[in-house]
Amino acid sequence: MKENYMLSCGEAKRLYGVVKDLPIYDYHCHLSPKDIWEDKPFTDIGEMWLGGDHYKWRLMRAAGIDEELITGNAGWKEKFLAYAEAVSLAAGNPLYHWTEMELSMYFGIDTPLSPETAEEIYEKANAVIAEKKYSHRKLIEMSNVALVATTDDPADTLEYHKLIASDKTVGFKVVPSFRPDNLLRLDVKGYADYVKKFSKAAGIEVKDLASLDEAIEKRVAFFAENGCRFTDVGIPFFPSRKGSDEEANAAFTKALNGEKLADGEFDAFLYRMFVFLGGLYKKYGLSMQWHIAVRRNTNSLLFNAKGADMGGDSVNDPVPTGDIAAVLDEINTRTGLPKTIIYSLNPSGNDALASVAYSFPNVILGTAWWFCDHKDGIKEVIRIIARTGHIAGFLGMLTDSRSFLSYARHDYFRRIFCSVLGEWVESGEYSGNADEIARRVCCENTKKLCERS
Repeated sequence: MKENYMLSCGEAKRLYGVVKDLPIYDYHCHLSPKDIWEDKPFTDIGEMWLGGDHYKWRLMRAAGIDEELITGNAGWKEKFLAYAEAVSLAAGNPLYHWTEMELSMYFGIDTPLSPETAEEIYEKANAVIAEKKYSHRKLIEMSNVALVATTDDPADTLEYHKLIASDKTVGFKVVPSFRPDNLLRLDVKGYADYVKKFSKAAGIEVKDLASLDEAIEKRVAFFAENGCRFTDVGIPFFPSRKGSDEEANAAFTKALNGEKLADGEFDAFLYRMFVFLGGLYKKYGLSMQWHIAVRRNTNSLLFNAKGADMGGDSVNDPVPTGDIAAVLDEINTRTGLPKTIIYSLNPSGNDALASVAYSFPNVILGTAWWFCDHKDGIKEVIRIIARTGHIAGFLGMLTDSRSFLSYARHDYFRRIFCSVLGEWVESGEYSGNADEIARRVCCENTKKLCERS
């Protein structure tokens, strides 16, 4: 990978020199704390790259690769060769860029991956893995990561977070994030069983809304005691009508009894819980993340055969900004808003979403997410935040990934951000302290959130 890869001008190259070695504070990812604790050595780049990575699985399906070579029982080498075939012709896809960057950064391989080079690259990469004894922790450490915020269920024991925190040989922090999706999904089969599990974790019999609130606060406090700084929600719904405590309690009780909810009942519960959680996060000093406009398990045949998180999700319709504004305003009026970061998978509403976000204190538009975290999507979010809000307050990149090699995406973002900012400087559109903006966005803003007491 060339040093000036994706850097568009001389000022971009200079700015990149300011930020390229700054530590990474990965404030939202899906890495496994169990894997980090156990730190098992890797042996095969096929497994490192393709085990659990639905980004790559989607690309392979789009290229017509047989499912046996994607999530089936084929060997890792066969899967790697199939991925090479797919990515070699994926011009314009961010996976083409990430593949080049990961091969260069972690394996010292600057040969483009293709069907012709795949065998050689596979053997060379595996030799590097063996020689350098690559493991989960080693990849994080060599990526200059200071903190990893995982995504965790409210009923989780946080066993592995505690073990990592007690191990003084680990050179980075791993903290949990509170993600109450399973508590909010009244419509999911088995909801009552999940609530029993949650009740046990909280040590409180959850039988109504009041006891649910009590149990949630106890678990939020537990997470905070174990280093939690961030929360998240990623369900494919956003409340569209205000719900009272009485309506929410009625809906919750019906769900516990296995009864089907009428139209609007789930919505009433969801609105009330969004507001309640916002106030709770404010009380405990936690940042609140909303991931909206996502459609889960679009391909029902794939979901029924393979389960969730297999690459069958998609962009949903944009959430009406009036609904978002109503919930934000309710939280702000009642308790004040915690630091709030909103990500929309549908980019068509980002200008309107940013205008709502920056109407409130502590609310910002998040980085380009999932299907949007490519070069064009990242540039557009940067420009929207710059023209609608305050670019120096942007939180920059996160991995949102299950792959331990995906820290290359932070370098990808830094190169793109420096190019946009550098072009503004060179064109005379900005003559202020570009170095300060770059440092804040690429590191210091997230560091401040992650390290606050």
